[in-house]
Amino acid sequence: MVGRISERDIAAIRERARIEDVVGEYVALRPAGVGSMKGLCPFHDEKTPSFHVRPTQGFFHCFGCGEGGDVISFLQKIEHVPFVEAVQQLADKVGIQITYEGGAPGPKVDRGTRMRLVAANAAAQKFYAEQLRTPEAEAARAYLQERDFTGEDAEFYGCGYAPSGWDTMTKALLRQGFEVKELEAAGLTKQGQRGPIDRFHRRLLWPIKNLGGDVIGFGARKLFDDDNLGKYMNTTETMLYKKSQVLFGLDHAKKHIAKGHQVVVVEGYTDVMAMHAAGVETAVASCGTAFGEDHVSLVRRLMMDDSYFRGEVIYTFDGDDAGRAAAMKAFDGDQKIAGQTFVAVAPDGMDPCELRQKHGDEAVRDLIAQRVPMFEFAVKTLIAEFDLDTAEGRVHALRRSVPVVARIKDMALRDEYARQLAGWVGWDDVTQVLRRVREESAKIRRGQGRPGPGAPAPSNNRIREPEAPAPQARPAGPQRPNPADPVLWVQREVLKCALQVPALCGTVFDALSDDMFTDPAYRGVRLAIESAGGIAAGMGGAEWVDTVVRHVDGPVLEPLVTELAVEPLQVQEDPSPRYVESVMARLQEVWVGGQVADLKSKLKRMSPNADDDYNRLFGDLVALESYRQSLLKMAVGDAEY
Repeated sequence: MVGRISERDIAAIRERARIEDVVGEYVALRPAGVGSMKGLCPFHDEKTPSFHVRPTQGFFHCFGCGEGGDVISFLQKIEHVPFVEAVQQLADKVGIQITYEGGAPGPKVDRGTRMRLVAANAAAQKFYAEQLRTPEAEAARAYLQERDFTGEDAEFYGCGYAPSGWDTMTKALLRQGFEVKELEAAGLTKQGQRGPIDRFHRRLLWPIKNLGGDVIGFGARKLFDDDNLGKYMNTTETMLYKKSQVLFGLDHAKKHIAKGHQVVVVEGYTDVMAMHAAGVETAVASCGTAFGEDHVSLVRRLMMDDSYFRGEVIYTFDGDDAGRAAAMKAFDGDQKIAGQTFVAVAPDGMDPCELRQKHGDEAVRDLIAQRVPMFEFAVKTLIAEFDLDTAEGRVHALRRSVPVVARIKDMALRDEYARQLAGWVGWDDVTQVLRRVREESAKIRRGQGRPGPGAPAPSNNRIREPEAPAPQARPAGPQRPNPADPVLWVQREVLKCALQVPALCGTVFDALSDDMFTDPAYRGVRLAIESAGGIAAGMGGAEWVDTVVRHVDGPVLEPLVTELAVEPLQVQEDPSPRYVESVMARLQEVWVGGQVADLKSKLKRMSPNADDDYNRLFGDLVALESYRQSLLKMAVGDAEY
């Protein structure tokens, strides 16, 4: 029986696996104040960044959807793996050898887990790469050489060759300790008439990797005429490989995309290789499906900055009719992309790989430099179908293109394209074209307009009255307090100090009365801190926050703890002992002030001469008021709030 991972190792992994580095593999992070970074949340779709990371605390929190946690829980959520597997992945990443307590010295081999499937794909990639050097793979090597790729290029991208034997790869991996069910789950093997066989045969292969660089699938290109299974084949959908969420080349391009705020979308694996070889290192390709909304969300997170609208998504299409049709289809989804969207079409129907072969690297770079906006390309593609030298051609061109321009949601941009449309068609009355576009746009908003090419049917465009939401029962327990509530701000700030800089809080925080936290949720966090041992426990960073999280009760409090651990303190610089002292004094002053008010109320209802308790209560009032004034002096002083 395998024991549990030691707490010492878990703490060491949390400390060494820097959360900003791990999160940074999935999200572009930018500075967001003292000790904080932000980006677009990978757990929900958003236009403005609300996802914050606090490297010094080792925690993240999204103020939009409420997800939060430490580096281990981030990996669990983003990769959909259990706690132990996330710890093991991080341990491998930072070079820590895990020890197990109360059982066998090594980890249990849990068949079918994500780690096992990643290991199987890695072993398959190594096998295929070795096969590329065999005599049988001459056609695969020739295919790459004919496209001006060297052996070093093939090695860099991990290219390989699937041999002709029915189960050559399967047997090789079985000898390495993998099981058939694992190879099937990884999409490497399938059942044939006489047992398990390889999924790919006699094909050139490219490994497809995730953002972390793990091989999660393969793309396979036909080499021989008697291969009747299609020009390209990809790994089937697996636990690892979701074709709508992966992009070939993204593991190499992600840093360049984040730095340059640009992504170039090409159609094939060799196009990615050609682009990168020519110096366009932001190129990626979808794998077995069109570039869709999930892909857009993925690259947007990598391009994010405070003015992310400057980011560019550049589609490159073959110059033939199919490529133009693909561009028109992409136009329909363009307005869902935050960045500006462009199209680059090579001349003579060439793809980027062919363009590089014929005209060199500079021609590839020029192709991207000469990109045109998607709207312009779509409209010009439409009107190119008509003879604009005739009155009839111009009229038909306008009838076809006005509904397309009218679909542009940005009013200023729509009007500008309406004016340009008049010039492109050769229509003298610009005002007339502008009016027609506006009228058509109004019809579309009312659900009456004609859809442009590739647009949904009119019935789908019709505006419906929103349905009343079904009543939902309020969850039991405390509710999340409003972070901007001015009455509760000091309670929130004190708890933030206790979670983020516990060493500066000293024993004063542990001595604070629970009654000082009037909001039930804040009081719940205060009690969780006490249950975790309080400030006297001497913990800090991610270990401290994680310990507090384990002591909370209810679905609201866990995300609230991570929220408080990540939210910046209300101070311009790193918090000082004086600042922490001032906010805790302010909390006490508010509480003592309430007691003073209660005493004053009681004294008003008592007779100074007839009631013997009056003098005692009056003495208590004088003492409390003096104490309140001392706290107020500590709270005000030179504190920054």
